[in-house]
Amino acid sequence: MSRVDVVIPCYNYGRFLSECVSSALDDQPGSDVRVLIIDDASPDGSAETARKLAAADDRIEVRAHPVNAGHIATYNEGLLDWADGDYCVLISADDRLAPGALRRAADLMDTHPEVGFVYGHAVEFRDGEEPPPAQTSCRPQTIWPGHWWLERRFREAHTCIFSPEVVVRTSLQHQVGGYDPDLYHTGDAEMWMRLAAYADVGYVRADQAFYRRHGGSMSGALGDDLLRLSQVRSAYEALLERCGAVLPNAAELSGIVHRKLAKDAMRIAARAYDRRRTDRVAVEDLAAFALDCWPDAASLGTYRGLQLRRRIGPALMPYLQPLIWSAVVRHLLDRWRWHRRELHGI
Repeated sequence: MSRVDVVIPCYNYGRFLSECVSSALDDQPGSDVRVLIIDDASPDGSAETARKLAAADDRIEVRAHPVNAGHIATYNEGLLDWADGDYCVLISADDRLAPGALRRAADLMDTHPEVGFVYGHAVEFRDGEEPPPAQTSCRPQTIWPGHWWLERRFREAHTCIFSPEVVVRTSLQHQVGGYDPDLYHTGDAEMWMRLAAYADVGYVRADQAFYRRHGGSMSGALGDDLLRLSQVRSAYEALLERCGAVLPNAAELSGIVHRKLAKDAMRIAARAYDRRRTDRVAVEDLAAFALDCWPDAASLGTYRGLQLRRRIGPALMPYLQPLIWSAVVRHLLDRWRWHRRELHGI
């Protein structure tokens, strides 16, 4: 039976540890699992909670940092220094695995050695509430060629993965290396893409994990649009620098993602005028980011729309927005009718 090593980094999440560990051990029938809890010098007594859990179950190991090392170093310690089973999982102490998730992922990778990692659906739930029952009936699974999946991520500038639902082939994890300490907020996105550069991607059509939403979660740290876009850009650029040699269309992918990020920045800036939020949104910085990200951004329709909004101003724009959209729709309809006449000669 394939073994799955589960790494649980913990910082001030001692109150969630028992649920997380139970989801990795008690809710995974038919799986050979061991768990490592790494407490990163939490002041809330997380290390003591972890030791109590380990004392009750010999499948659990504990490491406690004397000083805080940060989440990236903690991730890499568990995945590169400790994990040596067939597959590995990195799950934050505030999240949970869905029942049977490890067996479903392991079965797929056992059958398909070309698959480097497997993910599924992550169910979001709010802190203080119980998540809904997991949908664990496994519908037909999907395997995507890694480079095809990777191109989709470049086109969307989004990885579509939360994190706790991913099971990775440990040998591949060791091959590609650890998380990038320079990518404080988007290291996970770069990691999934790095894995896909070297192996195919499996998808289990079932709930594979529960992702907890609360004020202290890492996902809430990127509320600033410019910071978020800058971090996403850094992740894609780091991926291209690392894996460009194994991606035959690296230059094309670079152009795709930089254009998408420039377009997104212009759209956010324009929307600030529509919603009368130019005093809270860094409109000029977003426009500058777009032009730096993709020098031809001035040719985008979103750039022309932003220029129009600048001339109208934030005071009038919310009132004129419906008229502008009506004009855009009429323009698109006129173009469609013209092409139709040209095509059919009518």
